[in-house]
Amino acid sequence: MKSTRDRILQTLLTNPTATITELAEAVDINTISVRHHLTNLQAEGLIQASEERHGVGRPRLVYSLTDTGLEKFPTRYMTLTNRLLEQLKTTLTQEEINQVFIRMAKSLATEHLDRIKKLPIEQKLEAIRKSLGDEGFMIEWQKIGEDYQIIEKACPFYHVGQSHPEVFIMDQTVISTMLSIPADKVQCVLSGDVHCTYLITGKSLAEA
Repeated sequence: MKSTRDRILQTLLTNPTATITELAEAVDINTISVRHHLTNLQAEGLIQASEERHGVGRPRLVYSLTDTGLEKFPTRYMTLTNRLLEQLKTTLTQEEINQVFIRMAKSLATEHLDRIKKLPIEQKLEAIRKSLGDEGFMIEWQKIGEDYQIIEKACPFYHVGQSHPEVFIMDQTVISTMLSIPADKVQCVLSGDVHCTYLITGKSLAEA
């Protein structure tokens, strides 16, 4: 039997927006209890609230799933992505496919570049850590002597990359573009390492 919170999420999957009253009726509990669950689900980033006008008077709050909330449900996105890449490989050369991923990565990096390009290296690394976190990455960085090491704890492309390793070009390109300094990959999960790890040398920083 599904929990109340699961039934709320399921309701929002089939009804993209709903009020507290509508959710209470759908899951058959009182509005006070629904409000409590909604507060917790918002705190977890699974749902979001927005105001909606419905005639005269104050706007009402309506709730909907966030992207994170949608990911709680089974999807065929990975299957679709793999099939799409397989089809691309029948019409494009490997170099052309690599260039597609590089352009995608540079486009993603450019969204954040103006905001961070003038920051000192450590502030830039911290800004990159937060910005890429919003994109599904989980990275950590540390200073070792005059060098900086970036460890990718989680990558949104990891599962697709198992079948299509060229997708990992995006990770290195995003980091290098956002730093405006080449990031050397020194460890890779495809080689059996625990994480992909990148190195920014003191020499490259001095040259930059």
